[in-house]
Amino acid sequence: MLGLQLALAGTALATEPWAERTQALGATGEMPTGRLSKPDLERLMATGEALFAARFTTEDGVGRPEATQAIDPTRRKHARQQAFMRTAGPDSGSCGACHNQPVMGGAGDFVANVFVSEGFESADFDSLDPQFSNERGTNHVFGSGLLELLAREMSRDLQAIRNTALSQARADGKTVRLPLETKGVAFGFITAEADGSVNLDELDGVDTDLVIRPFSHKGVMTSLRQFTINALNHHHGMQPDERYGARWTGSADFDGDGKSVEVTAADISALVAWQATLPAPRQEVPQIAGWPEAAVRGEVVLGELDCGSCHRPSLPLESLAFSDPGPYDLAGTLNDRQVDAPAIYDLALMDWAASLPRDEQGRVLVPLFGDLKRYVMTDNQIDALGNELLSQRFVDRNIFQTTELWGVGSTAPYGHRNDFHSLDEIILAHGGDARASRDAYEAAPDADKSALIAYLKTLVIVP
Repeated sequence: MLGLQLALAGTALATEPWAERTQALGATGEMPTGRLSKPDLERLMATGEALFAARFTTEDGVGRPEATQAIDPTRRKHARQQAFMRTAGPDSGSCGACHNQPVMGGAGDFVANVFVSEGFESADFDSLDPQFSNERGTNHVFGSGLLELLAREMSRDLQAIRNTALSQARADGKTVRLPLETKGVAFGFITAEADGSVNLDELDGVDTDLVIRPFSHKGVMTSLRQFTINALNHHHGMQPDERYGARWTGSADFDGDGKSVEVTAADISALVAWQATLPAPRQEVPQIAGWPEAAVRGEVVLGELDCGSCHRPSLPLESLAFSDPGPYDLAGTLNDRQVDAPAIYDLALMDWAASLPRDEQGRVLVPLFGDLKRYVMTDNQIDALGNELLSQRFVDRNIFQTTELWGVGSTAPYGHRNDFHSLDEIILAHGGDARASRDAYEAAPDADKSALIAYLKTLVIVP
């Protein structure tokens, strides 16, 4: 069960309240396991919030003088001359320094952009050159627990279809081709042969392992846990033990800063718990003359322009039970097979969960305005969203996952690089698979364009 020790956590906590240490580090004690009561969950969330807001210090182990930003633990070839580096990191002392619009956990303005160098497995360079990094805007993390739960259920469904195709092919001794569809979202087709081989040529918008990855602009991060571990090392030089500790690297101080076990697996659990339980963004219509009527019309326009074919107003979720670690993470991030029992956080315990709509089957309708699928976003005429030079995790440069529109009214500027100042501009920047909807918007009457913008601006983050 939960081993929270908020008041006393042994030597993990600084003994003086003025000490230059992050008091919340180590406060969770042991990793939580089993189904948490609401009081236990609230204590864990409070620790996670404190860690998210913390400004990590040298005494905590901030910085990584002998390690790089690479997600695979990689030692530097050259001595680091400065503590902070805007592109290669560390570039911040706090999660909240970038995730703060309109409140902590929100998005970031252009000044908070990050530089993703994951096109290289073992990055060891400090450069502004776009050959070496992709510049990205900071996403908000509100409603992220719901997104991860949707992704897990969709991954389960897609993999079940693959298993069915294989079973039928073996049983019937012939080729079986099945559509890959879950929650109304189509991901192409899978073909199984009688000899047990699988043809993946017709996959659409999903990885070959059929795991939906709901985080990052590209849709390449499997879980909040993986996202958090990556970010702590890259942005802060705070190295989580479950990836950078002796188990994987053979060293208790892989980054050579004189500090060992900088972030425990229990600390990561607390950060995950806080992020996973953040409320879903919702609609709030300003009571300004004309705005309610415009928003009503704008919701209709969203459908008429077929924007909702990708920005789906909602997807159905069967269960609000969030487990951590989850089922789909790989080496360097704990999964549910590597612990005695994962912790289970019932999101139904959250006050905000009661306001989520449900369908006739009792499933929660998650109002994400997305579909967790990747699309080509450029063509020969419209290519503004194809400005990256690197693929990421084998996802081509001009392919991005549908951006969820919940919270869009609170998170300007827009685009994966935060370089579009208005909703009108980012809509007109859609090409490729979204070109038809973009052209329909451009040709629409000005009144309908205005109404659509009015509607989108009602989708806000309310803490």
